[in-house]
Parts: sequence; structure tokens; C-alpha cells
Amino acid sequence: MENKSDFTGIRIGMWLFLYTEIILFGGLFVLYAVYLHMYPDDFVSGGKQLDRVIGALNTVILLISSFTVAASITAIRKNSKKLSLGLLAFSFLCGVVFLVNKYFEWGYKFHHDIYPNSETLTNGPPGENIFFGLYYVITGLHGLHVIIGMTLLAVSFIWVAKGKIEHNNFAMLENSGLYWHLVDLIWIFVFPLFYLVL
Repeated sequence: MENKSDFTGIRIGMWLFLYTEIILFGGLFVLYAVYLHMYPDDFVSGGKQLDRVIGALNTVILLISSFTVAASITAIRKNSKKLSLGLLAFSFLCGVVFLVNKYFEWGYKFHHDIYPNSETLTNGPPGENIFFGLYYVITGLHGLHVIIGMTLLAVSFIWVAKGKIEHNNFAMLENSGLYWHLVDLIWIFVFPLFYLVL
């Protein structure tokens, strides 16, 4: 069983780490806002070239996965190991589906010569090249965070299965859940900024 002060320290440490992640993406969102102000028409034009259906689908997938991660923590606290494992597996699967959708979306753009400094973008409006540059940097960085989050969920799954995470010792699972919620929160900002830009 974990010492209560240790548990609190672990929780505070995780929140401080998440704060640095928010600063990182916050800086990128400020950069986006500056360029949006400079090239509003080009950003709108770039946003229209993104698939809103896939963007919306990925938003729903992450929202559902955030719920199931939270539910897995509740399940383990109620000593329901099997339910916690099932919810973690489902959350992991949601991450896989998200990344597969993103892979096909990026692949489609590359196939149509839409990527930073491609001939299509360099010969087009300058704001569109900047828009897609930010799009690839921010969604790529977010995708990396999804992979890290999935790794944490996988480790948590193994630890729950082995009994290292239990109803009275679940700091690892809770921190994994917090990280996964951050991934979801970031996407909540990414989706409207790129897919719904007006």
C-alpha cells in the first residue's frame, strides 16, 4: 500500500509535468494566432482542404477514450480488476484508431502534394504554406503524445494484470489517465483551430 504523502507527491509531480506540456502547446497555439491574424484568408482556405469528418471522428474517439480511462480508474478503486482491464484495452484501441485515421489523412495530403514547402504550397499563397506547416508540426507532436499515452496505458494494463496496481495502489494508473486527458484536451483545441477555422 502506498504512503499517502508519497501518493500526493506523485500526483503533484505529474501535474507539474502536465503544466510544462500545456506551455509547449500553448506557445504553438499563440504562434498559430499570430499567423492567423496575418493571413486570415489563407488559413480559411487551408482549413477547407482538411477533412472535417475525420477530424470530428477523431474528436469523438478521444472523448470516448477519456471516459473509459476515467472509468478504468474508478473500476480499480472498486476492486474490479477485470472491468478495469477491459476499459484500458478499449482506450488503447481508441488510440490505435485515432492514429490510423491520422495516417490516412496525412497520406492523402502527401499524395496531393500538400505538405510544407511542396511545389503546390510554395507556388500558392504564403499563408497556406504556413498553415500546413503548423498543421503538420502540431498534429505530429500531438500524435507523438498519443503514442506516449498509449504506452502508459499499456504499462498500466500490464501492472493491473500482474496486481501491481490495485484498489489501494493506483497512482500509476491515475497518472496515465491524467496524461491521456491532456492528449484529449489538446485535441479539443487542435480540431477547431485547423478544421473549423472561419
